[in-house]
Amino acid sequence: MEDLRGHETWRIFRIMSEFVEGFEELSNVKRAVSIFGSARMSRNSHYYKAVMNLTELLSKRGFSIITGGGPGIMEAGNRGAKKGKGLSIGLNIEIPKEQTPNKYQDKRLDFRYFFARKVMFVKYSVGYVITPGGFGTMDEFFEALTLMQTGKIRRFPIIMFGKDYWDGLIKWMEETLIPSGTISKEDMNLFCITDDPEEVVRIIEESYEKQHAAIKGNRRKRD
Repeated sequence: MEDLRGHETWRIFRIMSEFVEGFEELSNVKRAVSIFGSARMSRNSHYYKAVMNLTELLSKRGFSIITGGGPGIMEAGNRGAKKGKGLSIGLNIEIPKEQTPNKYQDKRLDFRYFFARKVMFVKYSVGYVITPGGFGTMDEFFEALTLMQTGKIRRFPIIMFGKDYWDGLIKWMEETLIPSGTISKEDMNLFCITDDPEEVVRIIEESYEKQHAAIKGNRRKRD
């Protein structure tokens, strides 16, 4: 029993260290967009090239790019950020398969715990772009929706990139979740869907400007 308690105590310190390192390393990141997508997507795929183009555009508009730091779509996100001369950040996770850090990261952090990593995505992002992916991508998508729906985090754009890929999921939400009453029709306004990189940039820029103006207004009121 003593050994078990000691092991759990040291685990708490490891968790704390991940939060402390994350907060210290990312404290100066102000305009970051998180890109989520499959580690299994090849470099020849349409979505790899589209995401690289998208993050290059965002970088040229002054946004940093945060990905999970691995291959596939994550690599495309970091690669596009480098092409656009923006800050390219990778929040890597220790898992047995698939996660090999890509070489396009200016700032690399390594996490053992998914929940600590998720906090960094939410805390330092002004927008999420959900590109084609699997369970991990959908986990990030639905967790962000849940946090916004319940008022636990501020509202920011959640953009599903790739209509063909996500269309079936959207239809299921509209045809099953809403009629069953498990979500409301208004909850569908928590996100949007597009195939146009320029529209993604426009949505994120407009949202950021509104948030920034609101923050400045609140500061003036306090002064």
